[in-house]
Amino acid sequence: MVAGIRYEKLLQECLKEELRIVNSGMPQSRKKLSELLCEARPYVPCHDGSKHFFKKQEIAYLAALLDASEREALLLPVIIMLEVGRGTMLIPCGEGVVEEKIISHVLGMPAACDAGIIRLYRPQLAVIRKKLKTTTQYAFSHSSGVVGV
Repeated sequence: MVAGIRYEKLLQECLKEELRIVNSGMPQSRKKLSELLCEARPYVPCHDGSKHFFKKQEIAYLAALLDASEREALLLPVIIMLEVGRGTMLIPCGEGVVEEKIISHVLGMPAACDAGIIRLYRPQLAVIRKKLKTTTQYAFSHSSGVVGV
């Protein structure tokens, strides 16, 4: 029994380290949509030293959906958490008003922010990533939360 627990703990630690490596391209910080609209080449710096660039047409698309206060509230890229071993994707949404509005519009159906999370399924993810390829970014997570750098 004790050997089984140690083995499970070892596997969990290995998984955490692998997820840390996979998530090394995550942004150091996110920027407000209103800021990105003013930049000639909108981007955010990543933990691995690279830059995550945004397509201007995606930023313009999002800006057209939102009013000035919502553009100020939306942080990009929108992080989509892929949970290891589960079939759902999660978008952390805090109070959720802006993220909920965007996701609902892109999907053409209501997307509710429940307990700070918008839950998506694989077919919905494909629709979102098709329209918002550069303004969304994947983060791989373990059931205990996102494992970043």
